[in-house]
Parts: sequence; structure tokens; C-alpha cells
Amino acid sequence: VQLQASGGGLVQAGGSLRLSCVASGSIFNINVMGWYRQTPGKQRELVATITSGGSTNYADSVKGRFTISRDKTKKLVILQMNSLKPEDTAVYYCNVEARQYGLEYSDYWGQGTLVTVSS
Repeated sequence: VQLQASGGGLVQAGGSLRLSCVASGSIFNINVMGWYRQTPGKQRELVATITSGGSTNYADSVKGRFTISRDKTKKLVILQMNSLKPEDTAVYYCNVEARQYGLEYSDYWGQGTLVTVSS
């Protein structure tokens, strides 16, 4: 399973960015898709996840500002980030819990995309 993320960049505080991640490969099914982020010296933290049924979960710090969505047919997950703050600056990683044909579910990670929010 390969994950290709895009959409990071530099934005001023209060601005918006949209991250996209598409999964490819020999995928039988995708259960959960999500985004995590990491800053230097800190552990990777959950930003938002969405299940195959559409249930969402957000970190408290992004509730009301970020929206996660997915297109199941395209194996695509999107994170719309509004009202960005400098503390949202991080490398954002796409994550999926997916099952390949003949195998059990496993976690897969994208390469990370840098989001920088200037004050």
C-alpha cells in the first residue's frame, strides 16, 4: 500500500490549507483513514480520523477548524484546515488502516507533508 500526500505549504495565521492523500496498491479494503502531525522533539499526535462508515474523530485542538472527509471510491482522504494557527505548524502524515488481499489489516503511513503557519 502506498500513500501519496499533497497540499502542504506556507500560510499566514488565519489562512487555510487543504491536504489530500490517496492510497494505491493491492488494497482489498480500507477501514480508517486519518491525519497525524509531528513537530521536532515531540511524539506524533492524532489530528483527525474517519472510518469507512463516516464517523469522525478530532483532536480537541483542531475541533471546529479542521474537517476530514474521504472518497471511498478514489481511496482519498482530505483534511480541510481553516483558521490556521502558528501552533498547527508541523509535518502532517496520512495514515490508513488497510487490508491487502489475503492479509490482515495493517497501518500504513505516507511520507509526510510540511505545513508552516506564520504569525
